[in-house]
Amino acid sequence: MVTDKLNEDKFDEMLGQSLRRHSEPVPAGFTERMLRQVREAEEQEILARVVLQERLALAGCLVFGALAAIGVTIFPGRVAGVLRSIAANFTERGGALVDRIGQSISIETVRSEWQLYAILALVFGFAVYSLVDMLVGDRLRIA
Repeated sequence: MVTDKLNEDKFDEMLGQSLRRHSEPVPAGFTERMLRQVREAEEQEILARVVLQERLALAGCLVFGALAAIGVTIFPGRVAGVLRSIAANFTERGGALVDRIGQSISIETVRSEWQLYAILALVFGFAVYSLVDMLVGDRLRIA
């Protein structure tokens, strides 16, 4: 914008006047170098945050994988039973949900299956949040 350009010119002018009053010589391009250093510091901070997030995600995957491997090794019957029950529960509830979608969803239907709708809403919300964060997350944090 024009006002931003005027403010930059005003800043450079004020900085130049202050530096001229100062007794030490100031090299040409001093302001540009300082602004570049500030920009680089901000970029380094963002990069450090991204690296930390990636390390935490990798550590979580490794810990979860190790726990899963230990669980399967020590308790193979229990793990298989738990996974079967989870799959059966999702299949049963998912089938009931698909059957009810064709019908008109009434308040009674929502009341009777509110846990399922709450879990589906949380999963959908997390998926949307993850997608938005992945696509425009850095641009939102920088601005």
